[in-house]
Amino acid sequence: MVTGGVTAWLVAGAVGPSVFHAHMAQAGSPDGVGSVVHAEEAFRSASVFSLAVALGAALLASLAVSIFLTRRIGRSLGTLAAAAADVAGGRLDSRVPADGMGSEFDELAAAFNQMAGRLEASDGLRRRLMADVAHELRTPVATLSAYVEGIEDGVLTLSPETMAVLRGQTSRLARLAQDLAAVTQAESSELELRPRRMDPGELVVVASDSAREAYIAKGVRLEEQVAARLPSVAVDPDRMAQVLGNLLDNALRHTPQDGVVRIRAGAHQAGVVLSVEDSGEGISADHLPHVFERFYRADTARDRVHGGSGIGLAITKALVEAHGGSVSVHSAGSGQGTTFRVFLPAAGGSG
Repeated sequence: MVTGGVTAWLVAGAVGPSVFHAHMAQAGSPDGVGSVVHAEEAFRSASVFSLAVALGAALLASLAVSIFLTRRIGRSLGTLAAAAADVAGGRLDSRVPADGMGSEFDELAAAFNQMAGRLEASDGLRRRLMADVAHELRTPVATLSAYVEGIEDGVLTLSPETMAVLRGQTSRLARLAQDLAAVTQAESSELELRPRRMDPGELVVVASDSAREAYIAKGVRLEEQVAARLPSVAVDPDRMAQVLGNLLDNALRHTPQDGVVRIRAGAHQAGVVLSVEDSGEGISADHLPHVFERFYRADTARDRVHGGSGIGLAITKALVEAHGGSVSVHSAGSGQGTTFRVFLPAAGGSG
């Protein structure tokens, strides 16, 4: 403001009198040079006075506007700083309201709120994961502890039945550890894929052959159906075998004896759909949005008595998305069966 005022004063003092003198000389004056000098002096005095008043008013107005804006900006930054301090202190539900200070401030507030929301969601997932892991570990650890104490006290002996229980619980712990490591790796950028072009029909055959023995043992019929002329897909065969294996295992757990499970491969838009359909328990509409969450179980849809760790479908979702695809689940309700569909983009050309 000071620099602008000094500049305006100097420019007005240098330009104004010379321009006024030129106009007076062109117009002529009946009183001669003295009248021109007197008029120039009057012009100079009037210009100085009016310029001083104008600059003073401009200075006051600028100061008022500056103070107003500074306080508004200070309040906005203070609110943001307080919210950041709350988040740093663990209050992840803190948010910054949009105060209309302009698009830049609104974008900053929106970005902060989005960051805080993601942190809150991540913290909630971490807490839920820790609680779920603790819950999953409690039963096998308690069982192992009870059996070891019974053996030490002489109440139990190392009979085949006791060994079977101990082996089953240790296998459960090992499976839980493997599944946790797998889902963590699948959801991170550390997952290493080795894709190659494959025929979708080959994926279906390999998966069904691997699961067939377990299906025969339970008395569940496993059917294959592969459409003709499907495009090839670029997948890691081991990872995709893990995806289809998880879906077939899940279907087998929730399909009663004499039930049917169908694994299909068909074309869909610019890719291929691999589906696993069972005639089992089905899933109610309330639980469908949550079936891919870690450790999620609901009523008969995903009951612990079936022996799953509750992580298989989370691993499936992460692996499919790592291949650039998507997975969905559909069910008409309890007792109506369930269908999982895996969409994979075509690798280009026909398989």
